[in-house]
Amino acid sequence: MTTKSPTVPKPKPRRTKSRAPALNLLERLVLVPLLRRLIRHRNLHLRTALGAGPTTEPGSQVWVPDDAGVFRRSEATVLLGTGDELWERATHNVLRWKVKTRSGFTVPDNRIVAPGAELDITARVAGVTIREPVMIAAVVDTPTRVGFSYCTRPGHPVSGEEAFIVHRDAANVFFTVRSLTAPAANQPWRVLYPLLRVAQIVARRRYLRALR
Repeated sequence: MTTKSPTVPKPKPRRTKSRAPALNLLERLVLVPLLRRLIRHRNLHLRTALGAGPTTEPGSQVWVPDDAGVFRRSEATVLLGTGDELWERATHNVLRWKVKTRSGFTVPDNRIVAPGAELDITARVAGVTIREPVMIAAVVDTPTRVGFSYCTRPGHPVSGEEAFIVHRDAANVFFTVRSLTAPAANQPWRVLYPLLRVAQIVARRRYLRALR
């Protein structure tokens, strides 16, 4: 006589609870964009450290669009007037920080700009002194194009580069401002970036009038 082994009941498969739709929506709307921004900023710092980041190219007549990444790109040009006298005056002033000083900033050195020079520009806003550490990135001085670019250093309210360029076409003398701007890496400037963008727009309007 054979004895049957007792039947062991099979465990029921566990049901995996699906995540709440609200969590999936949170990931798509908040977490994924945040991760993308963090990756872009990491790539920005790596490119900058390697000297491979985008620049304002003050020596180029045409600023060719390139992958600016997290930088906000801006270029504006105005006609200053005509004639050799205006050209001599404007080129003399642009290389001596007159665009900044005539726009309300204080520059500790009014000598002609030189590549690699570092200085701290300051501005007074609502009774508070704002410090802007910068370094001269490039200088151009040709018979038809004169100007320079400077990049931000740690401690600046934003990250990026700006260029002031006086150029001529026959008798016409033009002034161009180019900029690449991104939020600074450190607080409190990073959280204040939207307000700094407004301030930058106001400053740019002053720049464009500074050499007239």
